[in-house]
Amino acid sequence: MPRLMLTDEMWSKLKAILLEDRIYNKPEHRQTMEGILYRLRVGCPWRDLPECFGKWNTVYRRFLLWSRKGILKRLFKTLAQDTDTEWEFIDGSYVKAHQHSTGAASDEEQAIALSRGGNTSKIHLAVDSYGLPIEFIITGGDIHDSAATNDLIELLPYADYIVADKGYDSEKIRSKAREQGATPVIPRRCNSKTGNADIDWCLYKYRHLVENAFARLKHFRSIATRYDKLKIHFESMLSLACAMIWLPM
Repeated sequence: MPRLMLTDEMWSKLKAILLEDRIYNKPEHRQTMEGILYRLRVGCPWRDLPECFGKWNTVYRRFLLWSRKGILKRLFKTLAQDTDTEWEFIDGSYVKAHQHSTGAASDEEQAIALSRGGNTSKIHLAVDSYGLPIEFIITGGDIHDSAATNDLIELLPYADYIVADKGYDSEKIRSKAREQGATPVIPRRCNSKTGNADIDWCLYKYRHLVENAFARLKHFRSIATRYDKLKIHFESMLSLACAMIWLPM
């Protein structure tokens, strides 16, 4: 019997949210969710799911349905409602794309691009004052962190401060943060004429919280390496990983 991830208390929380999302109260849903979490944790092909989770095709089709309806992303959003957004920290991290994740039979952009490390995707993540994920964007690995930042900031709730490293050194990003009512804490590069006299270095030291969040997310092998061909499926897996971080809270 493979290791399971959901305690009775955790499942009661998830079940209540699923019922609110008009998911029928079927007894097999818990094992289906455990099957999806198993694949999230170990990164195996769907066909290799242990039989204790039910037929692999049933688990896979339910994952597809929940992904297309946005249920797994709303699961994360519901759990992440009680955030402390006095401080928000943003950063990006590469994800190596497995060779089986390329070649999707779709004309849509699937957020996989050729970068220095080969075919990669990039996760642009924002966390709250406790280091808990609150929002993310997925792009191809050829997109610089600063290029996706304004879109990410638009999705964030109100914060007093938005903190990022010097890779986000851009007046457009600082202006966007101020438009959202936040004070940007972003160091300038060493060749800047303005300098960093206005930086709150004490607050900047807490930027490790977003790095810690990436470390926790990449404990899941399906996040550390992208196996999903479609962007919507990888977003669902990442949403579920974020939900699992929130679930014990």
